[in-house]
Amino acid sequence: MTIEITNESGFKIDEAVLLRLTANNLAELHVSPDADVAILLVDEGAMEALHVQWMDEPGPTDVLSFPMDELRPGTQEQPTAPGLLGDIVLCPQVAEAQAQAARHTTLDELILLTTHGLLHLLGFDHAEPKEEREMFELQRELIAAFHSSERRRRA
Repeated sequence: MTIEITNESGFKIDEAVLLRLTANNLAELHVSPDADVAILLVDEGAMEALHVQWMDEPGPTDVLSFPMDELRPGTQEQPTAPGLLGDIVLCPQVAEAQAQAARHTTLDELILLTTHGLLHLLGFDHAEPKEEREMFELQRELIAAFHSSERRRRA
């Protein structure tokens, strides 16, 4: 499994946490160990340009996902085939503002956004209420599993 993280945002990030998070999430979702994903952290100007170009919406956003091979989650018996999951683009400056509003850390917000972006790469969406419930419940479960693995790692 290749997880590539590139930080072009100018924002100091603990990339090792995002790496462990993504690896944990991929394992939980039974994605092939030969799948590849890239995480790019950009500043507000770069994120706004992407947001306008791909979503036709003004202003920077928190996360964008660009799926490649349209892979879906697997099962323990049948993991996802190898391939390119795609790219997750994060904007730490937007995440920081959202974290302050939500009263948690910027890292907690980036954990949420990375997980959210990964689920989009795997075909999840939240346009309809039923899809939103399913996606957000899975998102909560993945984040809880990650925090649990982090506690075990530190013990």
